Amino acid sequence: MPKHLEKAPKAYRNKEFLNSPIARPVRLLTEYFEPLDRLQRLDIKDTVVFFGSARTLPTDVAKKNLRELIKKNAGIKKPGAKILQDIKNAEMDVEMSKYYQDAEELAYRLTKWSKSLRKGNKFVVTSGGGPGMMEAANRGAQRAKGLSIGFNISLPFEQYPNPYIDEDLNFEFHYFFMRKFWFAYMAKALVIMPGGYGTLDELMEVLTLVQTLKLNKKMTIVIYGEEFWRKVINFEAMAETRMISPEDLNLFRFISNVDEAFEYLKKELTKNYVK
Repeated sequence: MPKHLEKAPKAYRNKEFLNSPIARPVRLLTEYFEPLDRLQRLDIKDTVVFFGSARTLPTDVAKKNLRELIKKNAGIKKPGAKILQDIKNAEMDVEMSKYYQDAEELAYRLTKWSKSLRKGNKFVVTSGGGPGMMEAANRGAQRAKGLSIGFNISLPFEQYPNPYIDEDLNFEFHYFFMRKFWFAYMAKALVIMPGGYGTLDELMEVLTLVQTLKLNKKMTIVIYGEEFWRKVINFEAMAETRMISPEDLNLFRFISNVDEAFEYLKKELTKNYVK
């Protein structure tokens, strides 16, 4: 007869348990406390969050793709519908790439300004950590030699962190709502660049929190690219049909150029948060 059984693994080392449905609350807590620990160690309390499409390309890449596509199909006398559509898509990528450049420049200016305040790590540029507009924002912050946060999310179609995030501020979430919590919790301003379903989801959730007074702070919201966004959402129609109050149109501001966006954000952040 054996003298004793082998020791069972401690609960916090039991991977089978930690990955089971019953341990979901434990996993949720880790997605709160682990980011909290890292952010506190770096004394980060204030962020400016950039939302926007993961699909937007830098202008040089978009133009290169278009040139190569045209060159590849130059010898075809009667290009088919697919080729024509591919060229049209590539041309649209070039057109939309201006927003990548604007996001990078705006993040650069905000980071450079925040560093001049000499008040610790204030208004740290934060994104969803992936490519496109997210990459542009992190890239601009890094160009200004400031900190840069990426709140990434695990997806079935893998989204890898972009290379412009600080290594200590590269986060990976499983739960969308915990990721959204961290976006909203420290943000003092939002910049909503052109985007798709995810960007709309993030915009509407934060607008709802502000509208219903669930955020106990001033939140400056810039919706960048008025031409794009007015095609996508008719906020005035929502007010006219009494789905929202006319006052709710004051919860955000449309801006379409970097100079105006930077000056507006600097003014509002200074008024609300710079002592």
